[in-house]
Amino acid sequence: MADYILEMKGITKLYYGVKALQDVNLKVERGEIHALVGENGAGKSTLMNVLSGTIPFGEYSGDIVYNGETCQFHNIHDSEKKGIVIIHQELALVPELTIAENMFLGNERANGIGKIDWNETHKRATEQMRRVGLKESSSVLIKDIGTGKQQLVEIAKALSKDVKLLILDEPTSSLNEEDSKMLLDMLLGFKKEGLTSIIITHKLNEVAYCADRITVVRDGSTIETMENPNHNIDEDRIIKGMVGRELTNRFPKRESNVSDEVIFEAKDWTVYHPVYTEKCVDKGVSFKVHKGEIVGFSGLQGAGRTELAMSLFGKSYGSKISGKEYINGQEVNLKNVEDAIEHKLAYVTEDRKVYGLVLSDTIAKNTTMAKLDKVSSKAGIIDRAKENKVAEDYVKAMKTKTPSVQQLVGNLSGGNQQKVLLSKWMFAEPDVLILDEPTRGIDVGAKYEIYCIMNEMVAQGKAVVMISSELPELLGMCDRVYVMNEGRIVGEFTSEEVTQEKIMSAILSSKE
Repeated sequence: MADYILEMKGITKLYYGVKALQDVNLKVERGEIHALVGENGAGKSTLMNVLSGTIPFGEYSGDIVYNGETCQFHNIHDSEKKGIVIIHQELALVPELTIAENMFLGNERANGIGKIDWNETHKRATEQMRRVGLKESSSVLIKDIGTGKQQLVEIAKALSKDVKLLILDEPTSSLNEEDSKMLLDMLLGFKKEGLTSIIITHKLNEVAYCADRITVVRDGSTIETMENPNHNIDEDRIIKGMVGRELTNRFPKRESNVSDEVIFEAKDWTVYHPVYTEKCVDKGVSFKVHKGEIVGFSGLQGAGRTELAMSLFGKSYGSKISGKEYINGQEVNLKNVEDAIEHKLAYVTEDRKVYGLVLSDTIAKNTTMAKLDKVSSKAGIIDRAKENKVAEDYVKAMKTKTPSVQQLVGNLSGGNQQKVLLSKWMFAEPDVLILDEPTRGIDVGAKYEIYCIMNEMVAQGKAVVMISSELPELLGMCDRVYVMNEGRIVGEFTSEEVTQEKIMSAILSSKE
């Protein structure tokens, strides 16, 4: 008989009259890694928020049975006392505090007279840091370590709370392949120590690699639970459960329509860090994009890809920027974002919550934000009816899951937020669209829809530049791929030439 550490029975949750969860059932065996998969908006994160107490008892119906006891969690502290710890997709760390301070924030180590015992704090922080492979001092500030190491700090923080059931929501969405595998191997190591984990991820290769069982959630309901004892389940089998149909091709077919005419070009583009102005982040970068072409940029974290894109987009990043930028053969000096938009250049940021969207505003307002003059009178008064119609058209075209265009963007799932962000820039009608990690944290069905939009753009003679850490995505979609490392272009391959091995070889052979 199976030993279940967790059973969730008949969980139902409504948001604004819409059922986010409907009679969901989930069983997790003690000591296993259990994957929770489904399309964006399927209800995965909502279900885990119910379990962790982020959505408190009383705001949902159904039962949580943990270690044989029916539990009612009114907040996240209630679940943590039982050993249930959740790590959200958006890391909850304070950049200006040290690793140790972050690890015990709200859970401080006090001495007998009620003061923080800093020696004990740093000692315990160091112990947990070593468990996750962090060799830094516990006194290092969070802002001074990379995203991958910040994710490890979150796990070390969870371990410091004597975790028994660890929930990870998209833990590798901002990590490269090397860091992602290291994190998954760590979870497999914790499993041997008896730790139970629930992992939410859209990266199906990761599910196949580490999960013992996989539960599919679709449209707020549990569809099925699949066994994966040998860690070799067919990804297409998971996809069929997620989308309710066979998805025969991950990447839509496209007839090559690449013109000889160059629509965008950068020459000898050099960018320095905006704060540490002696640090050069992009060094003499030159590249070109043709009409009707999808050009990919590959590279490890810190290669300078995002910095390059943002600096080209109206100098929205960097200092001491030099070099030349051309659109349709004409040199341009894009002094700010407004200039870039007027020249029909758009940039879809990798960080939608900080730089891409106003989470406290509606879908309608976010959709038209980049080009308000298209929904305004000559006197500059916004026509709200026109704005709503535009947003409704994009919601339909993008298949965004929402009860209304008046829904606040912050209430949408990550994938549906991404669709709103893409709608915002498509409404600006760019001729050159720069996409920075456009499919990060979204499901295979939504990815396919974004790929189709990219194909439609280039079929019209426009161009797409795609920065991606997912090599299969670059290989499946791009006409050419540039490889960057340490702020320089170190390789260029056509779609016929490019392979994952060639990309990695270009990176490794260029290391100084």
